[in-house]
Amino acid sequence: MKLYSTNNKNLSVSFKEAVFNSMPQDKGLYMPVEIPQLDADFIEHIEKYTLPEIANKVASALLKDEIPADDLKALIDDAINFDAPAVKLDEKTFVLELFHGPSLAFKDFGARFMSRVMAYFLKDGEQLLDVLVATSGDTGGAVALGFLGVTNTRVTILYPEGKVSPIQELQLTTNGQNIRAIEVKGTFDDCQALVKQAFADKDLNAKFRLTSANSINISRLIPQTFYYFNTYAQLKKQGLIDLIFSVPSGNFGNIGAGLLAYKLGLPVKQFIAATNINDTVPRFLESGVYETKPSTQTYSNAMDVGAPSNWVRIMDLFDNDVEALKNIITSYRFNDEETLAGIKEIDAKFDYVACPHTAIAYLAIKKFRKENPEDKSAAVFLSTAHACKFPDIFPVDIAAKIEIPKQVKALQSKAHHADKLGADFEGFKSYLLKNAD
Repeated sequence: MKLYSTNNKNLSVSFKEAVFNSMPQDKGLYMPVEIPQLDADFIEHIEKYTLPEIANKVASALLKDEIPADDLKALIDDAINFDAPAVKLDEKTFVLELFHGPSLAFKDFGARFMSRVMAYFLKDGEQLLDVLVATSGDTGGAVALGFLGVTNTRVTILYPEGKVSPIQELQLTTNGQNIRAIEVKGTFDDCQALVKQAFADKDLNAKFRLTSANSINISRLIPQTFYYFNTYAQLKKQGLIDLIFSVPSGNFGNIGAGLLAYKLGLPVKQFIAATNINDTVPRFLESGVYETKPSTQTYSNAMDVGAPSNWVRIMDLFDNDVEALKNIITSYRFNDEETLAGIKEIDAKFDYVACPHTAIAYLAIKKFRKENPEDKSAAVFLSTAHACKFPDIFPVDIAAKIEIPKQVKALQSKAHHADKLGADFEGFKSYLLKNAD
């Protein structure tokens, strides 16, 4: 698998190099030189395969020259060891539960796969690998658990002060060992900017072996394709093959993975990018003008991103052809009031408790169907996090229905610690240099 930079298609690096360097020096993002087509027989009979088997098939198509088949299978079996059920709400509506991994969020797919890929490539005696990650909520917890105890690695998580839920913060700050957390006085975009600046800084690159665990790293994107194929398999068993996916979207890695799956050969009729009021992409698709803006805090905090990094990948997948992109992607935005109404409606209609991100994806399906009454496709909206992570969002009667998983109860008795920094790069750089050993 060779990869190029979205800023330089003449660049060619190996998967290993892209994993460890995360981002090209030209500040583009890595993309595959070639996206293979999965064989038609596999797609035709996909319902016969388990999630790990599907994951192995997809990963093998992309990484066949990078990791031997037996090693890749063992890696996937270890990383993808939890379910992702498509739960039926009515005859044509399904919620894809992606929160059954250890951190209770969809990011477990990417973080666990990435950590095991990096551990596979790391050799004894090599320089310590410093993993930098910015999080708006769920990424940090998944990365922390994915890398906890992995030898020869150190993870530094940056999260915005006061903008993650209490449970999310506990997942970031209670790990110890090779995981450290920094509370940044700013927004997620500030945290993301600090990470990107670190990768471009000559002094830091001379001192450290830096990589990222954010979705800018291609090894985060690949495993997220697995659950799109697996969902198609689950619904195909029920005789449903015309599918629409509604994806809660913040940094646009999740829907980017869905579109990569589409390019690999997954039959999907439409993707819906569902956002909160941080609506850079809906505005772009409406106006043709791509204009970022500072992020605004909302109930759906993991989507509070004003400058989504992965949008450049999505544009690249479609050769920057906006009209071609609009044929497969629709996008809607919803505010907090609408989000809360969506949570209440899902509870009343289906007796199902949905986190705020999930509720936004549901609302997008509802709006799409209203605008396209002739479309009879089955609709799948992605549930990206367990509802217990957002206790202050729910009305009392709905909150009472939420079952608290045992791993969350265990967090509450642990000691927690985070260093505090401003949003200036020089302060972050100084922190890294002072804590180099």
